[in-house]
Amino acid sequence: MSPAIAQFQSEVLGDGRIDNYIISSSVHVVTGIVVLLTMTAATGLTLRHAGRNEAIRGPAKLSIGGAVLALAAQVLLGIKLLDQGQGIVQLYIHYVGGLIPMGAFLAAGWFARGDSGRSSRVLAALMTVGYASALMAFFIGRAYAN
Repeated sequence: MSPAIAQFQSEVLGDGRIDNYIISSSVHVVTGIVVLLTMTAATGLTLRHAGRNEAIRGPAKLSIGGAVLALAAQVLLGIKLLDQGQGIVQLYIHYVGGLIPMGAFLAAGWFARGDSGRSSRVLAALMTVGYASALMAFFIGRAYAN
């Protein structure tokens, strides 16, 4: 790698500046509550459409999008907290349980878009698994928070 490229990368890409930002674990807790609220709404609306054997519509799609964004923010905050050395004493089930909802959303994107009654039922099952996992991760995380 030439010195010009190395210099460019160290100036533009941050030079480790993200390490200088310290976040409080309370931000992770508040974001976890937002995740639970958005997952509750998304799962409830998806279950309602699945129970009626119909495709999901606007509010359900918006709530799923909101849940995905909240969950992505939560995962990134959790990674940053681990980088800061916090959360090391937590159980691995908290980490795995926090990533299962993201896997459920990925699987939903592959297998269940909710564009038919059958697809809505599969999506509802995946959302229920993700929601239960998010609940588990939140309460296990709160029980072992330092």
